[in-house]
Amino acid sequence: MNSEEEKYMLRCIRLAQNGLCNAAPNPMVGAVIVCDGRIIGEGYHVRCGEAHAEVNAIRSVKDPSLLKRSTIYVSLEPCSHYGKTPPCADLIIEKQIPRIVIGCQDPFSKVAGRGIQKLKEAGREVIVGILEAECRQLIRRFVTFHTLQRPYITLKWAESADGYIDLARTDGQPVILSSPWTSMLVHKRRAEHSAILVGTHTARLDNPSLNVRHWYGRPPVRIVLDRKLTLSPDLHLFDGSVPTLVFTESPHAPLPHVEYIPISDYHRDLLPKIMHTLYMRGLQSLLVEGGSRTLQSFIDAGLWDEIFVEESPLLLHSGVKTPEFKAEQPFITEHAFGRNFRHYTTFPLPNHA
Repeated sequence: MNSEEEKYMLRCIRLAQNGLCNAAPNPMVGAVIVCDGRIIGEGYHVRCGEAHAEVNAIRSVKDPSLLKRSTIYVSLEPCSHYGKTPPCADLIIEKQIPRIVIGCQDPFSKVAGRGIQKLKEAGREVIVGILEAECRQLIRRFVTFHTLQRPYITLKWAESADGYIDLARTDGQPVILSSPWTSMLVHKRRAEHSAILVGTHTARLDNPSLNVRHWYGRPPVRIVLDRKLTLSPDLHLFDGSVPTLVFTESPHAPLPHVEYIPISDYHRDLLPKIMHTLYMRGLQSLLVEGGSRTLQSFIDAGLWDEIFVEESPLLLHSGVKTPEFKAEQPFITEHAFGRNFRHYTTFPLPNHA
């Protein structure tokens, strides 16, 4: 593998990551333009509906005449169809860029190799597969959504040093296992997801807002499980500040910005119904924050792609046990703000295409 090619593709990946909070439901993409061994332009897909990475990279080039003897590196196959913006493959051809290096093919059915074919038919040199696994992992949410027809699912919890996530309680304040700094990381993770979900018990006892008040970003759509409609309408979840979906057994008149979705066979159809609803609404990623029973239901169903566990030094001695989880995949231990985090992932994804 050409180390120069990898160097520029790695730069594409790092640029693309800047679009994590705003590019969805489009994939994160980065592009770099190189002429005579020097980067002359670069860009990334900043926000859905706005210019793609290739467009931003081309616009950033101060001397457009250099494009005719340059190489454009892009982490994902350039699009070949008209969406909210014109095809990037057509722009590359129009600007007479002779060489295109691509990280991975687009899994989206409207692209899926058509951009590569269009560039080759225009007589361009096209190389595909530079840092392919890394580029595919970059768009893992997009890949999961379009290949498995469900959102990319992240489970998150904090646990005590002796394996509990809370005290056994019917009221009162929850035990705070996260520090102020790690709570900020939780809000950052919320801003990176399209939707966030909690169960009835957590909604009732903790009265969470599930917003991103400790981080800059767009709050995720809130999802609440309330089988018997026992939750008070005075909870923060029903304040109308963020669109909220409630999955229940019984019909209910909607509240402002709150939609009730009835499920006839709640036990059997709940998770499939949630997956289908989020997919049909284009919500590409889901963060599940609890409680223990809800997290366990996702684990038992095999519905997860990543799991983040914050390890607190506190001892609770009794209470609500952490979800039972046997990891077949190796996990990564990360250290931040004085805490250890275990990160499990199902990646690399199988190639479903």
